Amino acid sequence: MTALLEIRDLRAEVVEEGVEILKGVNLTINKGEIHALMGPNGSGKSTLAHVIMGNTKYRVTSGDILFEGQSILNLSTDERARLGLFLSFQTPEEIEGIKMRQFLINSYRNIHPEDQRTLLDLNKLMTELTKKLDLNQDFLERYINTGFSGGEKKKSEILQMGFLKPRLCILDEIDSGLDIDALRIVSESINNFKNDEMGILLITHYQRILNYVVPDYVHVYIDGRIVITGEKELAEKIEKIGYSTIEKELGLKINEE
Repeated sequence: MTALLEIRDLRAEVVEEGVEILKGVNLTINKGEIHALMGPNGSGKSTLAHVIMGNTKYRVTSGDILFEGQSILNLSTDERARLGLFLSFQTPEEIEGIKMRQFLINSYRNIHPEDQRTLLDLNKLMTELTKKLDLNQDFLERYINTGFSGGEKKKSEILQMGFLKPRLCILDEIDSGLDIDALRIVSESINNFKNDEMGILLITHYQRILNYVVPDYVHVYIDGRIVITGEKELAEKIEKIGYSTIEKELGLKINEE
């Protein structure tokens, strides 16, 4: 079976600085799998997410990224999105002048040009999803992330996941800044939106979201590469002993921000 995403010995650097951030990342995600990527601040987790999506701030120096067996290194970010890759941002940008409803409809039409559902049907779907996320109906008429609370911004990212129906979801610290109620709603929505054709890479510092979104695999990411892979129990171990203990056990260096 061809993997949904395969990262082979990936190395990448910041273009302007020439500083290597990814130092040989290897990772395989199959359809239907949830992978949690855990690591301390400054280890390069978000950089990995942005490199997968083709952020031009970073330059791949060696290795490869395969999506369903085909390299995507030469594809632009929008081309990767059309293939079905999706990234939820750790800190979503505020965009004045574009309403959420307009953004979602236009994005959906570009990603799924074969879908002939009417505007009315798509609007009904959006309304259903906002209700599930406990968002007010006027949410769709607001400008993207403008004036949103921290919780609303994170729910907005999950709304996009549910509506756009990507094939690979990269969720970058979707749990940060959420109170317990918002965390439960976001987690339940991730579970509901996931399907057997979708893969999820869940980037997080903490184990708490994994009580709701149970991963098939947990990867510990330190200093630009994955150093340990296990199951959910690995996340529970990290919660108890911390990354510094893992560092000492493996003789690794943690780059703190």
